[in-house]
Amino acid sequence: MSIKTICQTVCQIIISHSITRAFRLAACLVLIAATSLPLAPRTNAQAKQGTVERIKVHAKSLEGNLSGDSPDRDVSIYLPPSYKTEKNRRYPVVYMLHGFTDSDAQWFGVVKHWINLPEVINKAIADGNTREMIVVMPNGFTRFKGSMYSNSVTVGDWETFVSKELVGYIDSHYRTLAQASSRGLAGHSMGGYGTMRLGMKTQDVYSSIYALSPCCMDPTRPNPGIKQLMKTVEAVKTDDDVKKQSFFGVAMLASAAAWSPNPKNPPLYIDLPFRDGEVLPDILVRQHANATLVAIHQYIPNLKRLKAIGLDAGTRDVGISAPTKELDKVLTDYGIAHVYESYDGDHLNRIAERLQTKTLPFFSRNLAFEKAKR
Repeated sequence: MSIKTICQTVCQIIISHSITRAFRLAACLVLIAATSLPLAPRTNAQAKQGTVERIKVHAKSLEGNLSGDSPDRDVSIYLPPSYKTEKNRRYPVVYMLHGFTDSDAQWFGVVKHWINLPEVINKAIADGNTREMIVVMPNGFTRFKGSMYSNSVTVGDWETFVSKELVGYIDSHYRTLAQASSRGLAGHSMGGYGTMRLGMKTQDVYSSIYALSPCCMDPTRPNPGIKQLMKTVEAVKTDDDVKKQSFFGVAMLASAAAWSPNPKNPPLYIDLPFRDGEVLPDILVRQHANATLVAIHQYIPNLKRLKAIGLDAGTRDVGISAPTKELDKVLTDYGIAHVYESYDGDHLNRIAERLQTKTLPFFSRNLAFEKAKR
């Protein structure tokens, strides 16, 4: 029974009782007026929520990696609100890559972190600018706190794992739209780098990509002023030593594991681009070859095949803002359509907001969704 019908019934009851005519009329007018008031908008707490699953996916491409990281990878999956009830419906998928030192557990709220991705997605859907989609995040945390989503004998073949094995697993176990036009790839920081790397190198897997504050874009030389840090990193031999390193120290180790591996150099199986505090040009050039702004020129045809490319970075994101602007220029010079925004922010403080208001709506506009059934 509607609210209006209930109010009309109450009015009839009021009128039938021995109450003064003025009071009866006033009561009825109040009830009728109430029926014309708009309902309060649904709050985020009242909005339908998606569900989260955390599974293990075996990666054949990561077997035998010299770092000793498990090829059985944790993967967190966001399933949209209607997934459990609309059993015949299929959904696009966005593969989301987290940053260096992070993990899927942190991003998906298993442990408290600076971001909670499922909450961000729920808010984005409630806003009305984001359509329902599946979001998948593999755990890229490794012995050196980050895989760089690259391919080496030391870290394993992360390119194949993410773009082939993981995509194949998700398509075979969930109700996806198993086509490139319905797949997106996005990431933050190291994940932004991985987005550009995989987006450039992989054909016919994704149609749209979005890099947030991507790291590792331009080739950089070790600063002569950090010779003590170099010597500290050179002394690393064990996992306990790795854990004691500063962010920049472990980043040097992770970069070497991804981009200058050496199967003949135990126990870490890496070549650092310096020795005794002095730069080794031959090793450094191997690492530089993996910088986005160096490698991109080889993959222009692949980038032109993508339907949509998005990238952004905060103006206060030191070391990332300027290279992202340069990437925008390179794409523009090659005539590659893309969207780019430089906004007031640092490396972390507005990422949740950007995902909610920019990245997820971007995929909602550009991915192919299932046509409504009549």
